Amino acid sequence: MEERVESMGVSSGGGAAAGGAGAAAGEVDLAALMDLRARTYGMLARLYRKEVDLDVLRELQGMRFPTATGNAKVDEGYHLLYDYLRGAWDDSVTELAIDYVRTFIGHGVNGYSAAYPYESVYTSERRLMMQEARAEVLKTLRENSLKRGNWTEGEDHVALELEFMQRMTLRTAAALREGREDEAVRHVRTQRTFAQEHLLNWLPLLTGDMRLFARTMFYQGLAQLTMGYVEEDEAVLTELLDGAPAGDGE
Repeated sequence: MEERVESMGVSSGGGAAAGGAGAAAGEVDLAALMDLRARTYGMLARLYRKEVDLDVLRELQGMRFPTATGNAKVDEGYHLLYDYLRGAWDDSVTELAIDYVRTFIGHGVNGYSAAYPYESVYTSERRLMMQEARAEVLKTLRENSLKRGNWTEGEDHVALELEFMQRMTLRTAAALREGREDEAVRHVRTQRTFAQEHLLNWLPLLTGDMRLFARTMFYQGLAQLTMGYVEEDEAVLTELLDGAPAGDGE
C-alpha cells in the first residue's frame, strides 16, 4: 500500500489529512486511517443528502484539501471544489440550492432529466425508484443491525449508501482499537462488497449525469471527487484484505 495511501482525505482547520490509502499495512495506524475514511464518507454523504446551507459552506471553506493524491479524478474534484469555495460568499448558498435542484431533481419525470440519486433508477430497466437495488440495500442495513433513523428517502439514495460506508468504517475503527481484529476484518470485507456490488455499480452513471446537468464547479467537483474516492477506496480495502491474517472468516 506504500504508494497508494496518499492525502485523499480532508481535515477541518489544520493541515491536509492523509487518507484513502498510505503506508504499508504494517506501518500505518489502521484505526486512524478508518477515522479519516469515515470523515470523508461523512462529508460526501452530507453533500448529497440536501442543499448546502451557510454553516456547511463555512465549514467547507475552513477545510484543507489535498493538492495531489495521485488519483486524477480525486485531484480534479478537490481542485474544482477549492476553486468554487475560495470565491464563494454567503449568497452562494442560493446558487448552490438552485444547482442542487437542477442536478438531482430536475423538472421531468421520465428518469432522464437529472442525475437522480437513487441506485434503482440506474439499475432498473424502466429507470424507476424503489426497485430491486433498494431492497438489497435495505437487506444489507438489516444484516448489519443499522437503522435508517429519520431518513425518509429510499435506502438506495447515494447519501445513505455513502453513510453506510461511514458507519461501517467507524465500527472498524472501534474494533481495531479494542483488539477485535477478526471483527474488523469482517467489517472491511462488508465495506468492500458493498462498494463493489452497489456504489461502483452505478456511481459512474450518476456522476456522469452530474457532470451533464450541474452548472457550478461545486457539483462538477463533487462528481469527480466521489467517483475517484470510491474507486481508490475499494482498492485500499482490497489491499487490506489481501494482507489480513488467515482465520479471519474468509
